[in-house]
Amino acid sequence: MSSQPLTTYVGVAHPWMCDTMGHMNVRHYAAMFDDASFQLLGHIAGLETESEKARGWADVRSETEYKHETKAGALITIRSRVVKLGRSSVTFEQIMSGTLDDVVHAVNRTVTVRFDLDARAATALEPAARSRAEALLPVE
Repeated sequence: MSSQPLTTYVGVAHPWMCDTMGHMNVRHYAAMFDDASFQLLGHIAGLETESEKARGWADVRSETEYKHETKAGALITIRSRVVKLGRSSVTFEQIMSGTLDDVVHAVNRTVTVRFDLDARAATALEPAARSRAEALLPVE
């Protein structure tokens, strides 16, 4: 059993996003997953860090598995959840599926690190951020 994933993106595969075969191009999967990650990381960081410019996130690994072709006009929803926490890192999984049929189109797994932009180095997750991230972990 796991915690409920967070809906982090809802959109459509527009025709201009598709390749010559009529399927969404890889660059647009990446953009949708990136938009979804901003939502997830914003929920984790919280409002108290919104105005703080000295900390950010640095993705250190991202892997996408393509499961089902995404055609022009497909309605897409991405749901995200945390799968692992480190001292300064968050590993999260994002599942892109059809909004109406729930068919999984792609799965992305990313490791990101809380980053001190002035020191240019990883920094520990803030206690409140860690707590919010833990709430998104699977329940054992």
